[in-house]
Amino acid sequence: MFDTAEKFIYLHRNLIQTKMKRFFQMCIVALFTLCAASSYAQSAADRLLGVYEANEEGRISKVRFTRLSDGTYQGQIIWLNEPNHPDGTPKLDVKNPDESKRSVRCDQVVIVWGLKYDAKENRWAGGKVYRPTDGKTFNCRVEFEEDGKTLRVRGSLGPIGVSRYWKKLE
Repeated sequence: MFDTAEKFIYLHRNLIQTKMKRFFQMCIVALFTLCAASSYAQSAADRLLGVYEANEEGRISKVRFTRLSDGTYQGQIIWLNEPNHPDGTPKLDVKNPDESKRSVRCDQVVIVWGLKYDAKENRWAGGKVYRPTDGKTFNCRVEFEEDGKTLRVRGSLGPIGVSRYWKKLE
């Protein structure tokens, strides 16, 4: 009987160890799967990062999209084809409703902010787009066209909106 009890304990211990080993292996696999899925979602969201050429009625600018520490995306003008007035002084964001921003050079204005990536819709939404030519701000969402290089930037007030198409440069 003592022999049988020892055998039982030995088998029971082995069974528990095998089950625990399998459990930990499954946990490791699940962890790697979650990390890979998270990394894929982040890389899909980060496709927005880079520089785009925007052409608004002949006024050409370059806009750089970056990701902020809170996970939202913003676009800032980094280049204008005509950054200065004819007298050589820099153009400023004089029509900005926020008086503290009226001294910002037009080739440094943040024109898109607050965008969050929606993986289900494969687009960035929930942000704002600012039009420096008249100081107006609109709701904004952006998404890539099928070519993967053209960004559709949609500004809207309620159901009425306008789309612009920006070309990705880098």
